[in-house]
Amino acid sequence: MLATTAPSLAPRSPGWWPLVREDVACVLQRDPAARNRLEVWTIYPGVQAVAAHRLAHALWSRGWRFLPRFLSYAARWLTNVDIHPGARIGERFFIDHGAGVVIGETAEIGNDVTVYHGVTLGGTSWNPGKRHPTLGSGVVVGAGAKILGPITVGDGARVAANSVVIEAVPSGATVVGIPGRVVVPSRRTPHGFDLNHHLIPDPVGKALACALDRISQLERAHADQAGLTAAEAACGECEAPCALPSFDSFTDPTVHPE
Repeated sequence: MLATTAPSLAPRSPGWWPLVREDVACVLQRDPAARNRLEVWTIYPGVQAVAAHRLAHALWSRGWRFLPRFLSYAARWLTNVDIHPGARIGERFFIDHGAGVVIGETAEIGNDVTVYHGVTLGGTSWNPGKRHPTLGSGVVVGAGAKILGPITVGDGARVAANSVVIEAVPSGATVVGIPGRVVVPSRRTPHGFDLNHHLIPDPVGKALACALDRISQLERAHADQAGLTAAEAACGECEAPCALPSFDSFTDPTVHPE
């Protein structure tokens, strides 16, 4: 007899209930304020918004339009989180605090992503087609950040709070500023999730410090060439605040005798 083999089945995507259970479980891992599952289910608007979205997205994928949009509208009214039912969201997605988050229709989000309140995944075009960002797995987006356009944020990247990202972000990078700039090309996360999105460099402060240091070097070199003393090489008279008398000088009787 010829041996028969069963046909291989394509992997099936998890159903609504397994996805939502994992969404709840990941909150307990990433939020120290979460004490138990009942608390997460009942008073975490981000979890409720994602649960409603997963149901609306299932209907949207089956060709429904008004009903999923109505579910999205109702979830927005209840949770203050606006997720278009067309957005594709991976597993273990966590919206911390969940206030003011907006996720557009063609946005795509990978697994194990964390976003904070005020985040916008928005579009930059009125033309149909892909117009919203794609976030890789393990991405952390800080509070108030705006990621705009059909760009890709690579796996494990961090977007600092209040940044505006309009260009693609490499995997593992840290983005800061308006517009967003990569300030840390890559980093290691040996202990799991890296939620320290506040521990970021200050590129503007560093640039100013380097410029001031360079100016000081040039002034010393100029003073040495001109044969001036340190006092003679000081700034000339101007109306800048640094040239004005300090508060202590007004209270010193030797400077302003009565």
